[in-house]
Amino acid sequence: MNLDDTDLRLLNALQREGRLSNAELSERAHLSPSACHRRVARMEQAGVIRDYVALVDPRAVDRKTTVFVEITLNGQADEVLAEFEAAVARIPDVLECHLMAGSADYLLKVVARDTEDFAAIHRRHLAKLPGVAQIQSSFALRTVFKTTALPV
Repeated sequence: MNLDDTDLRLLNALQREGRLSNAELSERAHLSPSACHRRVARMEQAGVIRDYVALVDPRAVDRKTTVFVEITLNGQADEVLAEFEAAVARIPDVLECHLMAGSADYLLKVVARDTEDFAAIHRRHLAKLPGVAQIQSSFALRTVFKTTALPV
């Protein structure tokens, strides 16, 4: 899908404030409400806009500890990767899983209540993941900057 400057203005506004009414959004994008609605609907249908979500403050739900976990597998066969990816996707504390180039095969972003909770997540889930040869965890001391908005 080809996105023009107006589409990009709409995406920027929606990424920052997903609950804007169509009237507010159309005003910010300098469009009529009907043209704005058509463009947003077109981007939704094309999959450019995948979802609308609420971003929850981790502290409000007692998940104040963020841990980045590097995982090295004992092989690179497609079956090993697929089995690992299916298993890690079932762990609710894992927010992100990335296949990496470099020293580790995967990088996970895990949230926990505290270090004791992470130790339990490690024992209960991470250490039992299939094909794992090595796990290295790094605790975030403070989040300096975080956004979900893509630069469009």
